[in-house]
Amino acid sequence: MDTQRFAAGLFAFAVVAVSAGSSVASGQAVPASTPAASAPSTVGTALGQDVTLRLGQEAAVQGRDLTVRYTRLVSDSRCRPGMQCFWQGEASVAFLLSEPGRGESTTAELHTGPRTGPQATSFAASRVELVSVSQDAGEATVRIS
Repeated sequence: MDTQRFAAGLFAFAVVAVSAGSSVASGQAVPASTPAASAPSTVGTALGQDVTLRLGQEAAVQGRDLTVRYTRLVSDSRCRPGMQCFWQGEASVAFLLSEPGRGESTTAELHTGPRTGPQATSFAASRVELVSVSQDAGEATVRIS
């Protein structure tokens, strides 16, 4: 194979690889086609139990002035089904943590693995831990303790 054909092929591969990026990988919100509108906007949960939230949904912790809302998918480098990957990858999701009674709130970006950031955070004398993110990133499971 001559050098010119090799360079042309390598360039074509690079163009395809760069243009293959998705809105999910660039940190944009999950498309509106996710069925978040059909889920109740607030679900109740007990302290210490896992709760699965759809995008836009929030959990109100029983006995605490605390809500946790799944606001957006920040990034997702996890290996897609049917693909062979060199590493597992990670998803990063954003949450809005609020104390409605006090009017306090903060945002937290949590990760499915330890490589790119924290898997848990503390707020309002509670710990919020990201347990998992669904394959399509439409749901995130958290444990509030």
